[in-house]
Amino acid sequence: MSFFKKMLASVGVGAAKVNTELHTTEVMPGGILSGVVYIEGGDVEQQVDRIYLSIKTHYIRESNDRKIQETAVVAKYLLTDGFTLQPGDKLEKSFQFDLPQNLPIALHRADVWVETGLDISSSVDPSDRDRLHVVPSREMQIVLDAIDLLGFKLREVTNDYAPKLGGNLPFVQEFEYVPTSKFRGYLDELEVLFYPMGDSLELLLQIDRRARGLSGMLSEAMGTDETYVRLHLYERHLQRGAHSVAQGLEEVISKHL
Repeated sequence: MSFFKKMLASVGVGAAKVNTELHTTEVMPGGILSGVVYIEGGDVEQQVDRIYLSIKTHYIRESNDRKIQETAVVAKYLLTDGFTLQPGDKLEKSFQFDLPQNLPIALHRADVWVETGLDISSSVDPSDRDRLHVVPSREMQIVLDAIDLLGFKLREVTNDYAPKLGGNLPFVQEFEYVPTSKFRGYLDELEVLFYPMGDSLELLLQIDRRARGLSGMLSEAMGTDETYVRLHLYERHLQRGAHSVAQGLEEVISKHL
């Protein structure tokens, strides 16, 4: 009988189960993720190689004019080393980890989740998935408010394949805006990338000018109507608030029209 139970457990029938309860599902980049992992033994003894938590998200990679959805591991945390899980055992493991500063924000189609996994030899690894609501950090929110003050409307937030810009990640999170007031008629769109650096924040702006006249149409046809600008906002700039940051962004954008 034990042989058949082991065979069933190897394909997930009567095997160990795992469930994670987060203390809160709302987090921010650089914040803390905490909770409890509950492990319940199955019908047979199983050797657990390790228990881990992974923070994952999707990103889009283009290949041959096709958009392919990929999964990226943003961070991975080891909870335990190997141990033997006896039938019917009920274990609890509390955890608390620092989240990465470049954790993607959960806006629009950008989805972020925690996946808890048990590595079990010669068996289907049981796992549990919990969605995270990632909100902007204080520094990011100041910039987002400043962009809003300038009359830009957020059109889309996407995770796009860009390993050269993503640092330790294969993608970047891009915030795409359209002008609704002041820069309407001058810009087609404004794209913003955030690079958190502790209390400071670096921005990469893509300023996409609207074609005006023959020279503008030529620039658009040649792909020279876009300008990339790096802007570093230190804590002293952010402390002045969204209105002050908006004035600085307005000067930068106006200079490149």
